[in-house]
Amino acid sequence: MSIFVEEVFIMKKTLLYLFSCVAAFAGCKQNDIQLLPAEAFSTVVDGKNVELYTLRGGDITMQVTNFGARVVSIWTPDRDGKYADVCTGYENIDKYINNLGERFLGASIGPVGNRIGKGTYTLDGETVQLPLNNDGNTLHGGFVGVDMMVWDVLEKTDSSLVFGLERAAGIDNWPGKLSIKMTYTLTSGNEFRIDYEAQTDKAMPVNLTNHAFFNLTGDSSKSILDHEIKINASRTTPVDELLIPTGEIVSLDGSPLDFRTAKAIGRDVNVEDQQLANGHGYDHNWCLDKTCEGVELAARLYEPESGRILEVLTDQPGLQFYCGNFFDGTTTDKFGNPIGFRCSLALETQKWPDSINHEGFCDTVLRPGEEYTHTCIYRFSRADSMPFTN
Repeated sequence: MSIFVEEVFIMKKTLLYLFSCVAAFAGCKQNDIQLLPAEAFSTVVDGKNVELYTLRGGDITMQVTNFGARVVSIWTPDRDGKYADVCTGYENIDKYINNLGERFLGASIGPVGNRIGKGTYTLDGETVQLPLNNDGNTLHGGFVGVDMMVWDVLEKTDSSLVFGLERAAGIDNWPGKLSIKMTYTLTSGNEFRIDYEAQTDKAMPVNLTNHAFFNLTGDSSKSILDHEIKINASRTTPVDELLIPTGEIVSLDGSPLDFRTAKAIGRDVNVEDQQLANGHGYDHNWCLDKTCEGVELAARLYEPESGRILEVLTDQPGLQFYCGNFFDGTTTDKFGNPIGFRCSLALETQKWPDSINHEGFCDTVLRPGEEYTHTCIYRFSRADSMPFTN
C-alpha cells in the first residue's frame, strides 16, 4: 500500500469513528445520573471546611471533594446513551477520612507518587529518611500525603475547579515547603483534564499524580479482566518482590506486560512470570514511547459490554497501571457493591518510581526557583469495538 493510499485509508477510518461517536452522543440519557448529596461530604478537617463539588462538561458529570482533591464519581454514557458511574469511590466523607480499605481512591498523590525504596534518598549531600508506610518503603508520600490534606478551592466554574495547597516543610520529614496549584477541567470534548503546577523552597523530589480507580462497566463488583487495553510503551522498569525498581530498564518484547497491541487484561495476567508474581498481577511502570515533550496518547482502555472507551494522554514519561490486585471485597463502594479482587484499575501518569535512587531514571528533583508542571487527560468516548488497536 502506498503512503498516500494508507493516509487516505486512515483518514476515512478516523472520520467514520468520529461520526459514530457524534451520533451516539446525541442519545444520552442524563436522568440516569444519581448525584451524591453535598451534606454527606460537609465537615471540618484540621480547621478547614470540606465540601463536595459537582462539575459538568460535554457528556460527563463529575463529583469531587477538596479532601485530598479526590474524584468521587464520574458519570459517562455507554454505547446506548445510558449513564453509569465509572469511578470507584465512597458515599460519604467519613469513609475517606477513617478509611478501612483502599486509602487512595480518587485521590491526588504526592509529594512523590509511587514508591521510594526504604523510604530514603540522598540529595546535595543530605540523606532524608521518610516514614515507612508500605512494606519498609514509602508509598505515595507517606502517612500524610497530599491525599490526606484539605485543599483550598481558589476558583470554581460549572466545569472546572482550581485547587491550591500549601504543604509545610517537615510534614513526614519532607524537607521543603511545597506549593501546589492544580486545575480540574471537564471539556466539551468529554475530557477530564488535570493540570499541575508546583514550587518548593528547598530541593526535593516531586512527582504528583492522580489515583482515580476505574471500572468502565460502572459496577465495582465486576471484574475488569475483560477490559481491553493498549499501552504505548516498549520498555518497563522491573521491580523486586516489594515493587521497588531494580534499576534496570528492559524491553517488553515477549513479556506479558507488552500491551502495544490491545488485549484483554485477563489474557496474560496469570501467566507464570516473575514480574507478574512480584506485582501480584499488573502493578508496574510502563516507560512510555514519547515522541515529543508535549501531551500524547499513553493508553486506551475499552470495555466491550458497555462500549465505553477511556483514553489517557499525558506529557509525563511513565504510566503506572494497577489492576486492583489487593482489593478483596471487604469494603463497599458508594452503591453498596463490594470492591472485589481485580474489579477496579488505576492508570497513573507520572515519572518513574524511585527515580531519585536510580541513575538513568527520570529527574524528579524540584529546586527553588523552578516550576514543576504536569498534564494528564482522561478522555471518554464509546464505540462498538476497540478503535485503532495497533
